Amino acid sequence: MNAFPFADSLDDLIREAAAYIRHARYGVVLTGAGISTPSGIPDFRSTGSGLWDKYDPFEVASLNAFRHHPERFFEWVRPLTREMMNAQPNPAHYAIAQLEQAGYFKTIITQNIDGLHQRAGSKQVIEVHGTLNTATCTRCFRTYPKETFLEAFLQSGEIPRCPECGGILKPDVVLFGEQLPWKAWSAAEKAARQCDLMFVAGSSLEVTPVANLPLIAVQSGAALIIVNHTPTYIDIRADVVLRGDVANIIPRIAQAVLQSENA
Repeated sequence: MNAFPFADSLDDLIREAAAYIRHARYGVVLTGAGISTPSGIPDFRSTGSGLWDKYDPFEVASLNAFRHHPERFFEWVRPLTREMMNAQPNPAHYAIAQLEQAGYFKTIITQNIDGLHQRAGSKQVIEVHGTLNTATCTRCFRTYPKETFLEAFLQSGEIPRCPECGGILKPDVVLFGEQLPWKAWSAAEKAARQCDLMFVAGSSLEVTPVANLPLIAVQSGAALIIVNHTPTYIDIRADVVLRGDVANIIPRIAQAVLQSENA
């Protein structure tokens, strides 16, 4: 519920969101695919344009599919990986990094595997759905940095294999049917319990257990701001909800926060 019930214009809501951020002692950000779509990376669930409109995730991106038909996964992930490697951070990524550097945001939790938060300058990033920066051998369990396998895979399309034992290298991203990386999830849950403000950006909050983090934060007494194109299940519990383009709205929020700081 908005603290200012008569604040209905976008400018009013931006000022309201900025006020919450300025007064927070421990702000945490949670981002989803929607924060990277302005960078040209397709999301997964948007009707008509989402990746799951074109592919059955259980055929190409599940742990079971990877084990039995790894070639399907690598054929699917190759163009997506190329898009992610070529993409650049957009104004929303940079604005979040600015607010982190200014001390307003302590932790960025992201569902994305594109690394754009880090490339924009964010330091405290928790990747709850894994990363493309490393891959682990499915046979000997050695882990390799992307420099070892990624460029060759993107050029040739051949399934990457372990230099030591020849086993298939699985990128360290979370597939359907696979548990979240324990260390990352534990840190994200802890941040949700400790924060006094959670700022959700570009997430439909449809994928559990990550979708539960805003609820954990609210139940722990935190304020909640949501910036997203479409409604979420927890909008009714949010203090501020802004509908629209994250690449437009979040930089305006950051500007309002930082201008007030310098006034």
